[in-house]
Amino acid sequence: MHKTFTAMALAMLASSLVSAPVPAFAADPLVVYSAGPKPLSGALVKAFEKKTGLQVSLFQSSSGKVMARYQAEKANPHADVLISASWGHAITLDKAGELLPYTSPGAAHVPADLKTPTYVAEGAAALAIAYNTKSGLPAPAHWSDLTRPAYKGQVTMPDPAKSGSALTLVEGLVNKDGAQAWSMFKGLHDNGMIVPGANKAALTPVLQGAKGVVFGAVDYIAIGSKMKGEAIDIVYPSEGTVLAPRPIMILKSTRHPAAAKAFVDFVLSKEGQRLVAARYILPARTDVVAKRAGWDALHLIKMDYVAAADHAAATKDHFAKVMRGE
Repeated sequence: MHKTFTAMALAMLASSLVSAPVPAFAADPLVVYSAGPKPLSGALVKAFEKKTGLQVSLFQSSSGKVMARYQAEKANPHADVLISASWGHAITLDKAGELLPYTSPGAAHVPADLKTPTYVAEGAAALAIAYNTKSGLPAPAHWSDLTRPAYKGQVTMPDPAKSGSALTLVEGLVNKDGAQAWSMFKGLHDNGMIVPGANKAALTPVLQGAKGVVFGAVDYIAIGSKMKGEAIDIVYPSEGTVLAPRPIMILKSTRHPAAAKAFVDFVLSKEGQRLVAARYILPARTDVVAKRAGWDALHLIKMDYVAAADHAAATKDHFAKVMRGE
């Protein structure tokens, strides 16, 4: 009797704090798979649990590992909610019919191109040039500056085959400038740019001083390093950059749809979005103040994310050939 009353009271409390009703009979926790940063994933889960009294089981890793785990469990799905750092992952799952349609009330404050009937941005990164302020290099102003002799052998870039944000940047620049963009990438290769791996692999040599500049740094990671005292600064080229949105979505196979909707509601609430902003990520909601360059300060390249996802494999292959000098 006592356990039944406690479960009912918990459900009533949760319903009063979030917009979606939470079932009292859910004995096992809500399962959330989330791409980094780990402090953000943990903060969102902790605040949601405190607010609702519900339990969350969190698996946090890179977007690639999150997706690999989800795919490996297809026969016996575990995840209820998935957060990725790659918009393309959401597009792929949506096309496969694997997402549950849901529009959170908080999505009303999210730009139209960062939401669909089945997924919405939790937040977004912008891509930038990050440079070591102790390197002695001139501060770059344009993407193409890094093809100049002053930067020879000093440039790194995340690999678009391992970084969804780097792929988005390549797609955006090619969409904007076509063959001219590919010529710039050839110039970067000829100038000694290295492509050592994912985002961390590209940024670490610059933080350590072994290299001087990152082409296509994830801004919130670089800003976070700067705020910790690292000799790093970022530039958003005046010709424009791209956003790398972080989609949050509910899997159609969820066993806890009401709780999953409640979690999405919390992430898109002002409280949840302030936690996103605290990690120097651009909040998805335009009515929540960013702790970095906000919506009004960014010159964004418009792009068709769905079309880009359709051509992603070809784009990665072409980029790899350019970097091999072919």
